Amino acid sequence: MSTAIYSHPDCMKHEMGDWHPECPARLQAIDDQLILARLDGLIEQRSAPLADLSDVLRNHTPGAVALVRDNVPAAGEYYPLDGDTILSHDSYRAALRAAGAAVAATDAVIAGEVDNAFCSVRPPGHHATPREPMGFCFFNNVAIAARHAMEVHGLERVAIVDFDVHHGNGTAEAFRGDPRVLMASLFQHPFYPYCDPEPVTATSVNIPVPALCDGEAVRKLVTDYWLPALHAHKPQMIFVSAGFDGHREDDMGGIGLVEADYAWITRQVMAIARQYANGRIVSCLEGGYALSALGRSVVAHLKVLAELE
Repeated sequence: MSTAIYSHPDCMKHEMGDWHPECPARLQAIDDQLILARLDGLIEQRSAPLADLSDVLRNHTPGAVALVRDNVPAAGEYYPLDGDTILSHDSYRAALRAAGAAVAATDAVIAGEVDNAFCSVRPPGHHATPREPMGFCFFNNVAIAARHAMEVHGLERVAIVDFDVHHGNGTAEAFRGDPRVLMASLFQHPFYPYCDPEPVTATSVNIPVPALCDGEAVRKLVTDYWLPALHAHKPQMIFVSAGFDGHREDDMGGIGLVEADYAWITRQVMAIARQYANGRIVSCLEGGYALSALGRSVVAHLKVLAELE
């Protein structure tokens, strides 16, 4: 398999204060673990472009874009959009890089330049609704990429798999009732963003799990719920909201996953992609705040994507 990593130094410049867990050091931790695992020279590194405004507007209202673009503060200052979603001077540009990485990765995978891609970017995206930023997220990178795949490349069916410890409420809202898009997720409940669990339907397989749920239980839920839905949907491309804050070392959540669990989930997604989507996968970083666990988990995810286990 040929795998690319999309990132950009601008994604390191976005910061929300020294106290904030969604910090620039997250991307450095991933880079460090790639070097330790000797993957940095085996996986193609690509520079994330800035997303065109038209890309963002496929998923977000003009008002949502304006909230970010028009409130960028001066250097050294901050502008809170909510209690934990904070603009600094470089945040808008970083958000455009993150969305641009997802779009460029989608183009490259569909064109056959690479088999799959991982976007090592921040800010994350899956809480951003079409109307507003929230939960550390400004623009919904995965949703923007999925819309690009359908509306620019003409794909008729895509799937979004989300294994972040928090529910990807922004993604769910963006595609609710859209028969083209299957969203399959697992998330700790009750927990931020405190959404009521949604009914399981043909295109919404979002499964709440209790705190202290371990890898064995998660694997069973993937097998029992996600995989039948993915086989029934037959996606032509799969997007992954890759949040690693369900790791047992991450005190942001309370689920007990380890690197082997993330690798196992990735293998299941790859098998579906091979069967229905010519192997096409674009994965975008979401959560993960215990820095060593984050880096190790991303390495496990990438080793499977690149068939370097």
